[in-house]
This record gives sequence, C-alpha cells and structure tokens, in this order.
Amino acid sequence: MKIRWKYLIPLFIFLFLAGFMFKGLYLDPRKVPSALIDKPAPEFRLPTLQDPGKTLTKQDLLGKVYLLNVWASWCQACQYEHPYFIELKNKGEKVMMVGYNYRDKPAMARRWLQQLGDPYDVTIVDENGQAAIDFGVYGAPETFVIDKKGVIRYKVIGPLTDAVWKKDVGPLVRQLEAQ
Repeated sequence: MKIRWKYLIPLFIFLFLAGFMFKGLYLDPRKVPSALIDKPAPEFRLPTLQDPGKTLTKQDLLGKVYLLNVWASWCQACQYEHPYFIELKNKGEKVMMVGYNYRDKPAMARRWLQQLGDPYDVTIVDENGQAAIDFGVYGAPETFVIDKKGVIRYKVIGPLTDAVWKKDVGPLVRQLEAQ
C-alpha cells in the first residue's frame, strides 16, 4: 500500500496548529512581556489632576519607589481594582501611589475620585494618551512598579489584586525600598 504524502500534509498542519493552541490554554494573559522592564521609565511632563497649572515629571519622582497606576473613569476594570488601592492606603502601605489618568476628561476623573475615594498621593492627566504610548500602555488598568532611580521593575496588566500584590508586587516594593 502506497502512502500518498500530499494527503497527510493537512493532518500535519492541523497537528502543528493544535499544539500551539493547546499550549495557549496554559498561558497567563496578564503576563504580557514588556520591553521596558529593567529600563528607565520614559520622560514625561504631565499636569496634575488636583492642580492643572502644576506639572509632574519623572525627575520629580526620582529617589522614591512608586506605583504608577493607569486608570480612567470610563474603565470598568478600574472600578473593580480601585477599592484595592483604597485598601492598600488604609492598611498603611508605605509605597507612593501615582495615579495616571488615561484618555479621560479631568472633570470626570475628579468626580470619580470624589465618589470612590482617592488613594493616590498625586494624579497626573494624559487626556490624549500621548505619553502612555512611550510607556507601552495597552489600556487601563495597568500598574508599573518604578524604583528610586526611575527604572521600571514590574508591570501588571489588568487589575491589581490581593494575590498579585502578595505574590509579586508587595515583596518587590519592599525589596526596592530597602535598597
């Protein structure tokens, strides 16, 4: 019996693609590699939400470990995540929290923080999303851990949860603070 190889080619292609799809079932969609990890955070100069006449720059934050939390009032996942930032603040976590209001109207952002509480030490506004491009922001929410030298050490895509804080972010923040 002679095997006709041309009839087996679709089977091999199917098995090859099925293998990739099967592997994909076990990947964590939150773990999107960032080219910026262990690289200096991009330069920025953005107005603050609290005082639009005042700006904040990367240089203003040097010497501090901080979380840069990208959020917006229109973001459903941000509403889910926000109470956890309030909880961190209420528990007395020592890390500086910088809110990064992304592609939002400042009036809407201020109203949102008044209603839900404001866990941030300062909030910067990027109404058109231009500076977010330099950070490689895919959307809101995202949280960056930035060290005292202004280097991005970790990135969370999606809501920051207690599990992610306890396993990854909290220990990293404490380690960076000790340096």
